[in-house]
Amino acid sequence: MAFGFTQTMLHLPQPSAKLQSKGLLMLSTAFTRSFSVLASVGLANIRTMSSTPASFTAMLIEDAGNKKTKSSLQTLKVEDLPPYDVLVKVEYSTLNYKDGLAIAGKGRICRRLPMVGGIDLAGTVVSNESSDSGFKEGDRVVVNGFGMSETEWGGYSGYAKLKPEWLVNVPEAFSLEQAMGIGTAGYTSMLCVNAIRDHGVTPDDGPILVTGASGGVGSVAVHLLSKLGYQVHASSGRPSTHEYLKSLGATAIIDRKDLDRDSKPLEKEVWAGSVDTVGSKTLASVIAQTKYGGVVTACGLVGGMDLPSSVAPFILRGVALQGIDSVMAPREKRERAWKDLAELLDPSVMKDIYKVEPMSELPKLAEDIVAGQIQGRVVIKVD
Repeated sequence: MAFGFTQTMLHLPQPSAKLQSKGLLMLSTAFTRSFSVLASVGLANIRTMSSTPASFTAMLIEDAGNKKTKSSLQTLKVEDLPPYDVLVKVEYSTLNYKDGLAIAGKGRICRRLPMVGGIDLAGTVVSNESSDSGFKEGDRVVVNGFGMSETEWGGYSGYAKLKPEWLVNVPEAFSLEQAMGIGTAGYTSMLCVNAIRDHGVTPDDGPILVTGASGGVGSVAVHLLSKLGYQVHASSGRPSTHEYLKSLGATAIIDRKDLDRDSKPLEKEVWAGSVDTVGSKTLASVIAQTKYGGVVTACGLVGGMDLPSSVAPFILRGVALQGIDSVMAPREKRERAWKDLAELLDPSVMKDIYKVEPMSELPKLAEDIVAGQIQGRVVIKVD
């Protein structure tokens, strides 16, 4: 049996002429609005197309065989980028230890190839195809981590396509260059300092130790802790960096050899807290010398991934070992860190913390940072 749902069978009343007229008006208005939206989207796409060059340069890391990689500057197009929603014109990136390993081919950092290097970036939004993001054309943004240079294409590229949830607005206090002068290293430093503050450690509790103090994370941490009123002891193995560290606020210099050694389970209590970028024996020594109830923030492994320590400091002194992850940290932690950086970092000091180099220098700079020959931060001008 067929079901013919006609107007007669359902006994629907015929609409009046007035209602018909009103319906046509509503339909016309809706069409006009829809057309306007489509037209604006079309114009936006035209503007995006006209403002995006046909090609741009990127540092591409590729498979060289025998479990090795090679890197080189190559020409890419926007169509080559990952299929993510936000297109960003990249202005600056940075050089970090992990970047150095990847570019120099001295560690299998990239978990898929080919890969664009650079674990962070700062730039300007060109377009946003996401319907649920607050980022718009012209917004200045920064991205730290989220697997860039490992599983996701990174910042050594004239343009990048990114997920909107990765982005954080650059504070007005910083230029894009300064934002990368801070970069992932400075942002990680702020995460460490906030963990020390959140643990309840105050300047009255005793000195704070920073290991690997002349590096990117360490140098910013020294300055931040000093600005907050802490007595900062900086560990470094290079005498040439001592005056530099003192200029950042360090009140004492600890020789690297005093920490990079076999330590006892418990040693003399010295530090109320610490920022450790080294790991291995150095971290074990720091833990053994941490005061009762103190906190050790661990964010690096340049000395090794092992930890030759014991449970004694944790169960006898209540020492807390706080791991710091900058790669997948939630947005609220990121936004807090960048807000705090804007309030604490002295722009006059920042110029001494970093230098700017072109992408063409990346191969040499990568070798230098792996060899421990880089002081402070290196900002990469992407062009």
